[in-house]
Formats: sequence, structure tokens, C-alpha cells
Amino acid sequence: MKKLMTAALVAACFASSAWAGALPDEINMVYVKSPFNLQNMVIKEQGLLEKEFAKDNVKINWKTITSGAKQSQAMAAGSVDISAAMNTASLLGANGAGNPVLVANGVAHPADIFAIVGQKGEKLTIKDLKGKKVAGPRGTVLHQLLVASLVKNGMTADDVEFLSMGIPEAMSAVTSGRVTAALLPASAMIKATEAGCQVITTAKDVVDVNLVMTVRKAFADEHPEALARVVKVQRESLKWINENWKEAVALGAKEHGISYEDADKLARWSNYYDVLTVKDVNGLAADQEFLLANGLMKKAVDVKSLVLPSAMK
Repeated sequence: MKKLMTAALVAACFASSAWAGALPDEINMVYVKSPFNLQNMVIKEQGLLEKEFAKDNVKINWKTITSGAKQSQAMAAGSVDISAAMNTASLLGANGAGNPVLVANGVAHPADIFAIVGQKGEKLTIKDLKGKKVAGPRGTVLHQLLVASLVKNGMTADDVEFLSMGIPEAMSAVTSGRVTAALLPASAMIKATEAGCQVITTAKDVVDVNLVMTVRKAFADEHPEALARVVKVQRESLKWINENWKEAVALGAKEHGISYEDADKLARWSNYYDVLTVKDVNGLAADQEFLLANGLMKKAVDVKSLVLPSAMK
């Protein structure tokens, strides 16, 4: 009887192992073209994931969710498996709230293209925002930029009236003068300045912006081969971009509805990368300290445990 039970346990373990390595029937992937995510735009436009999994009959479902906080919420609900680009503030916030989201690959360090943009008129400073309305996505790196900028100028988050809204809505609010400032990335920042608004500050020298590809932990545990192949495609897309720069930038310009010149500027400011370094992990720890100190994160987590080993090699 004991031998039979042992055999059954061994068989169960092998079955579990095989199941964990099996490919899923579908992969629910967030399409994130903002702030200027060329890798994701290339992958989707050229159908690279569909080609990668075609012989395995794995369906790729693309979902457009621009807010990192909403991406993590969708992961918690199980409706999203992988996000092509999530800011580390959203990543940390999700894990601090008990939603296990892991880093699968690097994407970009685009500090120059995240900004606080002021309404039309005289040039504003951060201190001019005291008591004023500021719009933008809550729980994101843009929200972190606002709080960090206020702190840097001897103020706190309570010194402004923060209105949580999506990027298109925030851009509309600042260009129409309904709010004094908005938190905008990339092409939204460019379109707002073209409408007469002015950049108050970018994230450069304020927040160490890091965008990463993320995956819900359950998917990473259950389908490691599928995740590895998604990461492989992501890294191949960056190689293709670097070797076909003009074609890639033109694709990005079309997707964002901006000129090639502006797209080229955003792409060069994005500082694309793939393999994470110790510096990136240390940056996560520093971000966590700031987010906790300013009430933007609920609970501390072990940041090293959030980065999959494969993301660093």
C-alpha cells in the first residue's frame, strides 16, 4: 500500500511538472505604445508573437490599457497575463497591495519624456501649483513625479488638488484650461506643447524612470516556456529596431500621430534596453522607500524577489 501511495505521489509530481511547462491556449498581452514603446509597436505591427506561437496554436489576445495601475488590476483579476511595459511605481504598488506581479524583461529608461505640463500663459514653476488642480493617472510613475517634484520644492502632495484621470483626459483638461497642470508622457506632452502649454519639469533628475515588461506570478509559474518565448521576441524586436532605426521610428510616428522628427526625438530619449542590472534592482529599492514615505505604496516587499532571474541574463 505504501509503495502504491509513493508511486501515486511521484506520478502526481511529474504530471504537475508537465502541466507547469505546458503552453497555454492563449496569452493575454497588454499593448502599450506609450510613452514611446517601440518594441511593443513593432511586435504588434509585425505580428511577431502570432508568428512565434502559430505552430503551437496559442492565441495572442491584445488589450490596450495605458495605466500601469489598471494593468496590475487586470492581472489581479486574471484577465491579463503580460504587460509589455509597466512603470516600476505601478509594479511596486501592485505588490505592496498583495498582487504578485514580476519583472520579466527591461524596456526603457525614458526620464526625458515624462513631464508635468502647465496650462497656456506665463511659465509656471512647481511652487506655482500650490492650491491648484493637477490632473493625471494615479499610482503611476507620473504620479510619483508629481509628488517627488513637490517634495523637492519643500511641499507635499496635500499642497495641490490632484485629479485622477487618464492621459488623454488629462491632456484635454490642461489644454482647455480646466486644470493648471497635467502629468503627461511622450506624444501627449508634445501635443500639449504644440497647443501652447509649457513643460514645467520632466522626470530627469527627479525620478529614475524605469519601464519593464511584467507578468502575473501565476502565469510565470505555470507557463515558463511561453514567458521565455515572449521575452525572446521582445529582445529580438529591440535588435531589429537598432538595425532598422528609420523604419521603426516611422512606424512609431504613425502609431502616435506625430511627425517623424518628433518620433525620432522620443525614441532617442527613451533609452531602450532589455537585460536588467544590479543598478535597476537598487533603483527599485530606492523607489520603494520614496513610495512608502509618501503614502503611494501600502506595504514594503522584497524587491529582489520581484525580478525573475531570466530578466537579468
